[in-house]
Amino acid sequence: MIAALRGALIEKSVTDAVIDVNGVGYRVSLSLLSLAKLPEINAQVSLRVRTVVREDAFDLYGFLTRTEEELFLLLTSVSHVGPKMAITVLSGLEVDDLLTSLSKGDVARLTKVHGVGKKTAERLVLELKDKVKLIASDVEIKSGSTPGKPKSAAKSDLVSALVNLGYKEAQADGAAQLVAERVAAEASFEVQFREALKVLRTGA
Repeated sequence: MIAALRGALIEKSVTDAVIDVNGVGYRVSLSLLSLAKLPEINAQVSLRVRTVVREDAFDLYGFLTRTEEELFLLLTSVSHVGPKMAITVLSGLEVDDLLTSLSKGDVARLTKVHGVGKKTAERLVLELKDKVKLIASDVEIKSGSTPGKPKSAAKSDLVSALVNLGYKEAQADGAAQLVAERVAAEASFEVQFREALKVLRTGA
């Protein structure tokens, strides 16, 4: 099983990236948040990897940190939550926000992630509320509610993610500005990112 990859980043999209390791290209699925943090094309990158083998597929899932990988394993241990759903959850909330939401049983916060319904959120909380405490030592669990990022920081992250996908900074900044006007400030990064792509691709 492949546990890690280190090589040149030769391709990336909104769902995955291709890493060239000694002439062999590995396509790896990552969360939107991790994809946004990848370097420019042709730069060197190191990823932790989990291999998922099925009868009809051999899929690789990548992570930038150990904590993100451990959360992926916890998420996929929940009934009816597969690797793709786990990546969806990791795309919608930063690792520390996700740990906080699970440990506090914040179902409402989890349902704001695109594709996560109330039943799924409740199941995640029920099965993981205590388990996440085992990995919380790497990320501080804040008391009380989880504040969102300042609007300016959220916009900066969004612009950076769009530029990393190949859009010009002026285009990315314009799309991010429109998203800020249309989408609630507490909306997840995933929601903002998808809205920005819609703006850039359709002009709407």
